[in-house]
Amino acid sequence: MPGGRLTQQERQQIALGLADGLAYAEIARRLDRPTSTVTREVMRNGGPTGYRADLAHRATEHRAHRRKRTAAPRGAQTAPQPYGRDAEEVREYEEVLTTVMMASGAPKMMSRILACLYITDDGSLTASELAQRLEVSPATISKSIAFLEGQGLVRRERDERRRERYIVDNDVMYQSVAASAQSTAQLAIAARQGVGPLGAGTPAAVRLENMARFLDFVSESIMRAADQAREVLHSQPATPADATAGDHG
Repeated sequence: MPGGRLTQQERQQIALGLADGLAYAEIARRLDRPTSTVTREVMRNGGPTGYRADLAHRATEHRAHRRKRTAAPRGAQTAPQPYGRDAEEVREYEEVLTTVMMASGAPKMMSRILACLYITDDGSLTASELAQRLEVSPATISKSIAFLEGQGLVRRERDERRRERYIVDNDVMYQSVAASAQSTAQLAIAARQGVGPLGAGTPAAVRLENMARFLDFVSESIMRAADQAREVLHSQPATPADATAGDHG
């Protein structure tokens, strides 16, 4: 299996594969590359609908040049990785995760913060730690955290030194889904409120009533599935030892 950076010809093959509607795994098989390589390449360069081979190649060259210029200071600040992780692989994965969240509609800075929190083992960082890792101001972090907290994606706690910490834990996805379901339920209520002013039975009122019924069903279904998933998946949380044992079983 070839290694190293993707060539421009390989990027053109990726673009053709995406245009043909091929899955990442199939494109990777044709290139004799890991699926993760193709996934990372596409998601960091516009996603499946925005990927352009020439632009991706130039962007990659630019990133490589930028890393060379900043290699010394970044290397000096990089902390040793726990569990024998490769620092470059972790950094690349963080970039992929950020790009995927951006493709789903999250703003860039909020995606960067979430990715940074998700890949820390304790899921907890202070504003200054986030600012240092992401090389932005604490004010930028604070503004983004306020929005993420409102979406149920992070929570705040004070540590023993009275520092404010931002936290994601095993329940963060449940809280986020619950917030989304609540927002959907509120939209259903607003839609149904329009039936009276518009006149029951009129085309506009019927449309809003159908919208409300649909959103009610979706909201209730989402919460029911979230409750069931949390009950099943969190009853016996996986540990690093469990994962290791599963890999060798």
